[in-house]
Amino acid sequence: MTDHFAPFQDLASALLPHAFDVEDGAHDAAHLARVFKNAMRIHAAEGGDAEVIAAAVLLHDCVNVEKNSPDRPHASRMAARKASVLIQNLGGFTDRVDKVAHAIEAHSFSADIQPETIEAKILQDADRLDAIGMIGAARCFYISGCMGSSLYDPADPRALHRDINGSRFTLDHFPEKLFKLTEGFQTQTGQALAQTRHARLKLVYDILLDEIENG
Repeated sequence: MTDHFAPFQDLASALLPHAFDVEDGAHDAAHLARVFKNAMRIHAAEGGDAEVIAAAVLLHDCVNVEKNSPDRPHASRMAARKASVLIQNLGGFTDRVDKVAHAIEAHSFSADIQPETIEAKILQDADRLDAIGMIGAARCFYISGCMGSSLYDPADPRALHRDINGSRFTLDHFPEKLFKLTEGFQTQTGQALAQTRHARLKLVYDILLDEIENG
């Protein structure tokens, strides 16, 4: 997998063993490789410290908290603390540990922390790109299946006459959270990429509802 993080293969070799305390099909090395690719694409246009971005990508999911846990909003802070220790022990980031930690802390939707550096903005955008589009839809269904959620409410799939509940019904998660992600992208490059993926995500949702309602 380290070749997917070129030119930071050595950094990836050192940090990948610490990238997850629990690994699943939506949060795995393939996810990190996709986020890294997104991040480097945004970095090429927006600038920033590429090595800081790479380290933050590699460790942004290093602490796992279940999505339905009350501690979920604290997961990115916990990951930032763990990453700070790992980066300090690694060396070479003496004056940049805080930059890596802030990027990790601010990347999470549930943490609601405003990214203040270009590196943090890039990580947040790169990670959110992987939560929308076709891959975002696939990850959503995977996670919902792991949580035992139903695909949709057969009595009201669009949630027109009930409270929306993405934890109970997978399709509810699209308007509840995923469609809102595009509004919050931090960089112009990320925003442009998000528009394309948002359209794909909406297409998945619309086609599914058409098959549910019209056969």
